[in-house]
Amino acid sequence: MDLELDGKVALVTGSGKGIGAAIARGLAREGAIVIVHGRDMAKTEAVAEDIIAKGGRAHAVIGDLTRDDEVERLVAAAQAFTGKVDILVNNAGGSGPPEDWTTTRTDTWAASYDRNVLAAVRVTAGLLPAMRRTKWGRVINIASLAGVMPPAGRPDYGAAKAAMIAMTASLAKAVAKDGITVNTVSPGTIHSDRLDEAFRKAAAGQGLAANAPWAEVQTAVLPMFADVPMGRVGTLEEIADAIAFLASPRASYITGANLRLDGGMWPGV
Repeated sequence: MDLELDGKVALVTGSGKGIGAAIARGLAREGAIVIVHGRDMAKTEAVAEDIIAKGGRAHAVIGDLTRDDEVERLVAAAQAFTGKVDILVNNAGGSGPPEDWTTTRTDTWAASYDRNVLAAVRVTAGLLPAMRRTKWGRVINIASLAGVMPPAGRPDYGAAKAAMIAMTASLAKAVAKDGITVNTVSPGTIHSDRLDEAFRKAAAGQGLAANAPWAEVQTAVLPMFADVPMGRVGTLEEIADAIAFLASPRASYITGANLRLDGGMWPGV
């Protein structure tokens, strides 16, 4: 299926590594011009250079999304590369200290909200006027299954991701007549570098070799971490493919949705 993304310009925040880098590479494979964002210049440029080396088109921008002035410079730089940004993927964020309800602090909650929710608000507010003028745009917020199935630990993170899901629903209604769609993607248990390290550490405790095949590690360890009906974790490529579809003209009637990529973990409808 041709997703009709050739020539579309996509800014992916927090794409210097991990899920964000996978999203940037996935959009580039579909023909989009990708603006890779991060706070580490070397890592961010490395992702952009890798995309270019594989035949894609990419630029790199740097900025701290918790600072208004840096976001303003970032937005201006992103728009200056090609004159427009058609697609915004608000991926930057993440969890903070591993607190629970006996240790959690209000400043941790404030920092988590700023890092996840307000960062997305700042960048979206900067790019939305131009999208409205051109009557076309895509905003995709990366939340988490923790936003709808919050665990006992890291309560600040679950609350922040829930706020992003609510923010998506509100913005989708506000811009629906402007040719802009707004959706959330909520990943569950995904095979990132951090997860791989945690799984292999747990597998070693069960007697598996350090270089054991991933399939063996996953089978032995996944039930200790999550109850996934599919019996496996998701891949970065699966997230990237889902986002490429939502970013495309093919998904023009999907807005305000929260797409859960969780292998069936969500118990609701």
